[in-house]
Amino acid sequence: MKHYLLIILGILQCLIVVQAIEHAPAKPINQEQLQTIVPYAVQGTVQTFTKTVHGGVQHVVIKSADNASQIKLIQGHLQKRAEQYQAGNYAATERLHGAEMPGLAQLKKAKVDDIKVQYQALDNGGQIHFSTEYPQFVQALHEWFDAQAEDHGNPGIPDHDSHHSPTAE
Repeated sequence: MKHYLLIILGILQCLIVVQAIEHAPAKPINQEQLQTIVPYAVQGTVQTFTKTVHGGVQHVVIKSADNASQIKLIQGHLQKRAEQYQAGNYAATERLHGAEMPGLAQLKKAKVDDIKVQYQALDNGGQIHFSTEYPQFVQALHEWFDAQAEDHGNPGIPDHDSHHSPTAE
């Protein structure tokens, strides 16, 4: 009887360890690692991920608005990423965050027209707007945005969040 109890306790302990490993918090993205993927100076930017009713908006804006060359690099990078995402290509995100990133597997299942991806240049950088009418992809986008915000940080942009309120798109 004692042997069975020890075996059961051993199995439970293994399950607890496996569960803890699976739910361990993501390690934040190293700025140097991110810098190898983007063409602009990461330290001089603010990147945010704002969830909306139908998806979300990713912003990358420059801290110093007088750096036109960095703004152009941000805009070119975001435009390229938007084109990739619209085509269903999340390879760059997967390389940086890993294949197990929340929401990513579901996003990769979407057909090209299931998620609308729009790039917009801003005076101080750019943004990518993601939207869909399919609840499973809204959920995936929200999970993906939460994971990105956790990995990259998600500072507020002063006087910017009001037009992305959760009740409007």
